[in-house]
Amino acid sequence: MFRQIITVLAALFALTAVALAQTLTFPALTGRVVDDAGILDGATRTALTQKLAALETKTTDQLVVATVKSLQGTSVEDYGNRLFRNWKLGQSGKNNGVLLLVAPNEHKARIEVGYGLEGTLPDAVAKLILENNVLPRFRAGDFSGGIVRGVDDVIQVLTGDAEEWKQRAAQRPESNSAPINVMVVFLAFAAIVIVVFMVLNYHSATPARGAAKRRRGGSDWWTPTGSGWSSGSSWSSSDSGGGGFSDSGGFSGGGGDSGGGGASGSW
Repeated sequence: MFRQIITVLAALFALTAVALAQTLTFPALTGRVVDDAGILDGATRTALTQKLAALETKTTDQLVVATVKSLQGTSVEDYGNRLFRNWKLGQSGKNNGVLLLVAPNEHKARIEVGYGLEGTLPDAVAKLILENNVLPRFRAGDFSGGIVRGVDDVIQVLTGDAEEWKQRAAQRPESNSAPINVMVVFLAFAAIVIVVFMVLNYHSATPARGAAKRRRGGSDWWTPTGSGWSSGSSWSSSDSGGGGFSDSGGFSGGGGDSGGGGASGSW
């Protein structure tokens, strides 16, 4: 029951991504470590970049670290998923990207997992990494230590220790095992009503705006693609396969996608 409610809510919140897209901005994908919040020193960024590059060379899995100044009023789950999709982490077809997102001002962190790695790095394992090894260091003010440990743990999972991590995660009590009460159902229903209202309200204004843009010879800010939403104002990457460094010398994703798998935490 609880999982069904979460699935429905996730689908409905995804429908509001278009309405919210105009209010969110994302940092540029300048490398494997994007420290927009400025919480990492140069030596740590360099060391992390080397680890992440080695991982991608060895497995083709693309793990990226991002710190942001603000979640801009949305949840860490929504921001993380949309940042992942904006950056197109992982390879097209494999969807083997992972994003470690830290929002220090909101005290939120998330591990967002691409479709192709959900079996190797399931939600329970991502939660275990955050709760046991990342968030305790953040609570102590050690952002560098928490991020480095999180990266090391994810690399361990992706390079062969997945089954051991799954066994460890299975020993933790399930947070969703508690019985559903009336209040949870009521809140879920209220959230659905709010989301549907937002979507309908947004789309009621869309035709006029679209017509005005066509008269000006412009195009809509967003267009649907095969794997998600792409912005006309954002950078684009090739969907032909690999990520890493592009021909122009800049770092890029490889066209991967995520459906919201992973885990979040706060401190």
